[in-house]
Amino acid sequence: MGRWRAVAALLLRNQILKSSKRLLDPCSPCVSKHPSLGLVPSRFLDFRYLSSLPSPISTHSNDSDSGSTYAYQKYEFGTEEDEEQGKIPIKAYFLSTSIDLKAMQAENLCNVVPPTSRSTNFIALKFSDFASGIQTLDERESVSNCQFMVVFQYGSAILFNIDDNDVERYLDIVRRHASGLLKTMQKDDYAVKEEPLLTEEFKGGPDYIVLRTLDTDSIRIIGTVLGQSIALDYFVSQVHKLLEEFADINRAMEKTGTFTMTRKKLFQLVGKANSNLADVILKVGLFERSEIAWREARYAQIYEYLREDYDFTQRFEDLDYKLKFIMHNIHFLQEVMQNRRSDLLEWLIVVLLVVENAIGIYEIVRESAGIALTSL
Repeated sequence: MGRWRAVAALLLRNQILKSSKRLLDPCSPCVSKHPSLGLVPSRFLDFRYLSSLPSPISTHSNDSDSGSTYAYQKYEFGTEEDEEQGKIPIKAYFLSTSIDLKAMQAENLCNVVPPTSRSTNFIALKFSDFASGIQTLDERESVSNCQFMVVFQYGSAILFNIDDNDVERYLDIVRRHASGLLKTMQKDDYAVKEEPLLTEEFKGGPDYIVLRTLDTDSIRIIGTVLGQSIALDYFVSQVHKLLEEFADINRAMEKTGTFTMTRKKLFQLVGKANSNLADVILKVGLFERSEIAWREARYAQIYEYLREDYDFTQRFEDLDYKLKFIMHNIHFLQEVMQNRRSDLLEWLIVVLLVVENAIGIYEIVRESAGIALTSL
C-alpha cells in the first residue's frame, strides 16, 4: 500500500513539472504576453498556488478583444478627423460686372503667378504667409502654405486658403479695380485636399475634391469652374428678376385687359435679356475649353468632373429656356404695341380725310357763294 502511494506521488510530481514547463514556454499559446504581466513566475510550481492562478488563456483573450475594439474605435475616429484635416477652404465671390486686370496686375506685380496659358481673362495672385520669415525648400514648394486669389475679368474672385477674417482685405484689392460693383455679392464655398498617396488622380466628395497633387494649374482649373459657376448664379438671378417683372405685367393685363408699358421700357427689357445671354456665352466663356485642360489629360479630367458636378449643361439649359420665355413675352408685347401704333395711324388717316373733306366742302360752299354774289 505504501508503495502505491509513493508511485502516485511520483506521477503527480511529474505531471506538475510538465505543466509548469508548458506555462513557462514563451511559445506556448497559454502564456500571457501582456506587457504588464510578463511571463508566469516560477512559484506556480507550488501546488498551493495553482488554484489561485488566473487563467492565462482567458486573460490573453480578453485583453486582445478589448484592445482590438478600442483600436478599431480609435481608427474610425481618426479617419473622421482626417476627413476634415488638410482641407484647404475655397471661397468664390461675384462682386462686379467688370474688373481691370491690367491695372490690378501692375499694382500687385510681385504677387502675380506667371501664367501657363494664353488666356487673358484672369490672373492668379499668390500671397505667402510664413511666420518665421525664412522659407525652407518644402515651404516654397508647398501650395498649402500660401494663399491664392484667382480674379476673372467678368467679375469673379476665388480665394484659396484664406480665413474668414481676412476675406474683406483681399476683396478690397479687387474692388479697387472693379466697375459695376454689386450691392449684394454672390458667394459659394468649396474645398480641396491633397493626398499624395491617392491611387487615382483625384477623388470627388460633397463640396470638396481630393487631388493627388495640388499645384498652381490645379488652382487655376478649380478657380475657373467656380468663377463660372458663381457668375452663372448671378445671371440666373437677373433672369429671375425679369421673369418676375413680366409676371406682374401679365397679371395686370389679366385684370385690366391692357398694359401701360412704354416702348422705351420694353426695349430696355429686350436689351437686358439679350445682354445676359451674351455675357454668359462671351464674357464668362461658359462653353470655352480651358487651355490648361486641353494641354494635360489629368487637368482635363478634373475640369470635366467639376463642370459635371456643378451641372453646367442643365443650368444653362434652364437659363436659356427662361430667356426664351421672356423673349416670347417681349414679342407678344411688341405686337400689341405695333397694333396700337397701327390703330393710331389709322385714326390719324381718318382724321386727315375728315379734315380734307371739310376743307373741300368749305371751298365748294365759298365758291358757290362767290358765284351767287357775282350774278347779283
